[in-house]
Amino acid sequence: MKRLLSILAAIVFALQLVPYGRKHSNPPVLREPNWDSPATAATFDAACADCHSNQTRWPWYSFVAPASWLIQKDVDEGRAKFNVSEMGRAKNDADEAAEIVLSGEMPLKPYLPLHPEARLTPEQRRQFAAGLAATFGREGGHGGAGQGSETEQEAEEAEGH
Repeated sequence: MKRLLSILAAIVFALQLVPYGRKHSNPPVLREPNWDSPATAATFDAACADCHSNQTRWPWYSFVAPASWLIQKDVDEGRAKFNVSEMGRAKNDADEAAEIVLSGEMPLKPYLPLHPEARLTPEQRRQFAAGLAATFGREGGHGGAGQGSETEQEAEEAEGH
């Protein structure tokens, strides 16, 4: 039994030598949305900001492999898909946010046990989705107050003016 524990400890130690998932960064905030309400912003901060902004809170366990690998992967993927700290960039799927929250796909289930503040009741989910729709627009994400992915000129060109 002692030998098995020694081997297990050596494996855990060796895992810590893998550099991925330990050097966390929070790039600068370039542009944030104009939230429709403080409630939407607060819910986003509690349930989504760790993976979908440049203001990630990195808990102690995010520095310990293999948990650090999963957390880094989720943050990297979340920021790449939708990042409120970089509103206006070309590929930022804000238009899907309300739909994904309503469907229950987000927040991810593995995130919830250690982040109880991210658990939303059905009513909170509906209110939050409505706030996201109001913030980012219902028409493909281009009509919302905070999306800003099109300039006025681009919008006119798209409409054929």
